[in-house]
Amino acid sequence: MEKTITATEAVRKFSEILNAVKYRGNHYTVLRGKKAIAFISPAEEHLKVRTLGELKGLLAKLPRLGDEAEYFEKDLKEIIKHQPAMPDKSEKF
Repeated sequence: MEKTITATEAVRKFSEILNAVKYRGNHYTVLRGKKAIAFISPAEEHLKVRTLGELKGLLAKLPRLGDEAEYFEKDLKEIIKHQPAMPDKSEKF
């Protein structure tokens, strides 16, 4: 069940809300004013284990740089060139 609650209501009924999420699988949208600021839902839905087999599909969904890719690569190389050297492991801070 999906419910919308105010931030004040979430504070007052937090334990009850957590139990409803855990035992009944409820989902909550928390509003501050009239704007959604948070979602409370069962952790299992967010802890899905991904496999290497899914990687190709996930990468395909990422936005593409298109014509800007060459400029982006050039910028990255320039940034890397001007980075300070990493300290040796033996150096103390």
